[in-house]
Amino acid sequence: MDINATIIDNYARLRKSLFFMPLFLLIIIIVFLYFNDALNVYGYTTIQKRSFFAINTYLGKYPLLESNFTQFGDCLIGLSLLSVFVVYGPTLWEALLSASFISAFFSILLKVIFAVPRPAAVFNPTSFLITGKILLGHNSLPSGHSITIFTTLTVIMYAFMPQRVYYKIVWFLGLTWIGFMLALSRVALGAHYPLDVVSGCIIGYLSGLLGIFFSRELKIWNWVHNKRYYPIFILLFLVFSIVLLNRIINDNLIIFYFTFICLIIALYKIITVYAKK
Repeated sequence: MDINATIIDNYARLRKSLFFMPLFLLIIIIVFLYFNDALNVYGYTTIQKRSFFAINTYLGKYPLLESNFTQFGDCLIGLSLLSVFVVYGPTLWEALLSASFISAFFSILLKVIFAVPRPAAVFNPTSFLITGKILLGHNSLPSGHSITIFTTLTVIMYAFMPQRVYYKIVWFLGLTWIGFMLALSRVALGAHYPLDVVSGCIIGYLSGLLGIFFSRELKIWNWVHNKRYYPIFILLFLVFSIVLLNRIINDNLIIFYFTFICLIIALYKIITVYAKK
């Protein structure tokens, strides 16, 4: 089966009506905050205090697991895990590149606009569980990690969407649940409020969709298919490998080992294909 042909066909089936659901969910969040007088920093943080402490207390008991989960919100990890698709599914990489730039734009812009202080800057840092560095900045909303997680998952979700309705529902709900559990690691580690994560997931989903549509319509990443440009990816993935080796030495998380293996496999395949071109 031609993986790339399947991805192209699945992306071609997508309709703009897919944007309605995430936009509707964002409106619901805004309306909810409005009626609870939480469209301000004080109200926004106060209304989430109980849910933040509850989730943080429950999930924060598994710091090693959550520390691995949260790494999926790092663009380096997502791109590395999907590195082999440069060869087998370049169309996925076209969408992924567009979506990554779009998600980065949304994340940076919205964090600056809202300027919501991190939980540790509002609540006593000793009153809840914090794993890793204590974050005190005013850039909590939305969660950038959550945006990245759902951006990547959305690109994957629609690339390999089954055709039968039953399997579509299972696939969609399954990946959405996995993504949300990964994103909640940000609350578990004491870095974000629950609504930071929820809004980040929705924005990530929108970013993934926009990335697919932009790459499909504008064709700005067609060079990804061309083997003559493989040295760009070889160099990029070599840099990723060095960064990951440094993280393995410093943090020793299992996700870094798995990601490093994926990169080595991708590098071997890309170099082999390029040498035969």
